[in-house]
Amino acid sequence: MALDIDVLIVFADADNEPSGNSEGWVSQFKKFLEFMLSQVLTQKPKILLKGEYDTMTSPKLDNVAVLIPVLSNAFVTSTTCVEHLSRFSEATKNARDRIIKVGKFPVALNEQPELLRPLIGHDLYQLDPDSSEIKEYSSYFSPGAERQYWMEIVDLSYDIAEILFQLQQGSPDPVIKNLFNPKIVYLAEVGHDLSVQRNIIRRELQRNGYTVLPTQALPSVSSEIERIVRRDLEDCSMSIHLIGNNYGELPENGSRSVADLQHMIAAEKSQEASKKNATFQRLIWISPNLSLTSERQKGFIETIKRDVELQEGAEILETPLEDFKNIIREELLESIDRKGVKETGGRAIYLLYEKEDHDEVKPYVDVIEKCGFHVLIPTFDGELLEQRIKHIENLRALDAAIIYKGKTNEQWVRMKALDIMKAPGFGRKKPIVAKAILAPHDGIAGRETLQVQNFRFIEGESARSPESLKSFLLEFTS
Repeated sequence: MALDIDVLIVFADADNEPSGNSEGWVSQFKKFLEFMLSQVLTQKPKILLKGEYDTMTSPKLDNVAVLIPVLSNAFVTSTTCVEHLSRFSEATKNARDRIIKVGKFPVALNEQPELLRPLIGHDLYQLDPDSSEIKEYSSYFSPGAERQYWMEIVDLSYDIAEILFQLQQGSPDPVIKNLFNPKIVYLAEVGHDLSVQRNIIRRELQRNGYTVLPTQALPSVSSEIERIVRRDLEDCSMSIHLIGNNYGELPENGSRSVADLQHMIAAEKSQEASKKNATFQRLIWISPNLSLTSERQKGFIETIKRDVELQEGAEILETPLEDFKNIIREELLESIDRKGVKETGGRAIYLLYEKEDHDEVKPYVDVIEKCGFHVLIPTFDGELLEQRIKHIENLRALDAAIIYKGKTNEQWVRMKALDIMKAPGFGRKKPIVAKAILAPHDGIAGRETLQVQNFRFIEGESARSPESLKSFLLEFTS
């Protein structure tokens, strides 16, 4: 479908008033978008502002490929802006698929024109997570603008390019679609402090041929959010959750934030899938740079880490975002061959420990091997992703597991214990015969939960001799 105008930007005149010697906000936005979209399309796009369009072409808007409404309080009270939306909708099939809303200033969903409410938008303003103060960008080359404004424009450009391509070709890019197995992934909505990170991940998933849900803005009422999230999760094999500093506002009639609600519902789906021997995976990224976190958010994060029921089918990672993206790629593209588990003759013991304890565990390794067992150990070489691949291979191959608590903390021990409990989700076909926690220097607090999961504890003075493992190994063979 050939159309005269690639992008038409509709806005309220008040949002484009010049400031001092600078052009108006919308005019500057157009210049940035034109530059970024040129890089994506490899040719200059035809982008017009509302006033330019009105003076040179048909008022029907039937020759416009993509309509961008610039949302603000002035926009929603502008009769002209609302009329442009209405005319575009009347002249265009599947109008919602060709409208991309841009937020210059936050506008509550119930105050937006009805056509725009379900659409996921691109917010181009600053939100102070501590004071909730809204600021427009005054310098488009400031560090803050480069991190958020520029990345959002890049993301917007890819969205526009995808629509233009589909209008020209009639279907998504067949090369991308054929390279990867099509899957549906739920990428949970986040607080404003992580919107850029979420959009980076969303864009990368989409560019690799994945359908990313939700495809519409979540409503403002808690019960409606639950209904939509549950509906979307029915079609997904994985959900991805990003947790940062901001707990988020509570929706109407709700006691949990949107992020908390989505996590709760995904956890429930994990429980249901486990009972049915089905697979539903959750990847949870917790920012390694938490600061000024509210008490409510601290409690939410601690619950995620601590609660065994919420850990079912989940992996929690506190890594740099780039490492997390690599892990997502590995999980979705399934480059780990889950069919290639090596046979160990039923005598493979995975000894989990931290790098700084490597020398301490050597005598224990010797004892295990002398008793006729094959010892699997973690790797500390290479990138994080390579280490994790080896960890998963060991979890799939082990017959028994021993966690060594040396210089590390109890949080690490609990995380490794959860990995062992989740091992069936990595493609194991055989039960784990025995599990132990070896703590020669001190005891383990909060051990009740782990005892329920049949972990044996070898602690204190008795654990300081490698011979202490022999009774455990005898029980393993009996």
